[in-house]
Amino acid sequence: MRYLMSHKLFSLGTDFVVKDESGQDRFVVTRQLLSIGHRLTFRDAAGTALLAIQQRLLTFRPTYEILKDGQEVAEVKKQLTFFREEFTIDIPGPDDLRVDGDFLNHEYTITRGGQPVAQVSKQWFSLVDTYGVDIVPGQDDALILACAVIVDTINEDAEHH
Repeated sequence: MRYLMSHKLFSLGTDFVVKDESGQDRFVVTRQLLSIGHRLTFRDAAGTALLAIQQRLLTFRPTYEILKDGQEVAEVKKQLTFFREEFTIDIPGPDDLRVDGDFLNHEYTITRGGQPVAQVSKQWFSLVDTYGVDIVPGQDDALILACAVIVDTINEDAEHH
């Protein structure tokens, strides 16, 4: 399924609106104002909270937790290598994900065991602050989209520092 991610630059509270390929609102990501570190809530179109995203503070590399019903379901961490940036997504069990590509231009791939599970691309859209996430069937779409939001948030922070 292909999703359209629109980043809301000047809104209070709403950071992303996620639409499906037919243009229907599917998810909304809201930022908790006045918090130390980033705290976001990933909601379905009806407003039901699906996932909580929170930045871990006092870490060497940017690190975020994704929580479902108060339990950690993934840890997203930016890895620093000599030649390129990448992200790891630690999921309990053997289902870890890796994110490689051009993050600043929203052109990257999310893989599990070397197999693509999602492709993120801005080239599909001409709108500023809009990009697509094409997810392979059978994946946890909300989790994959939450990871894309984290990558975007980390890169936005890097641009402002």
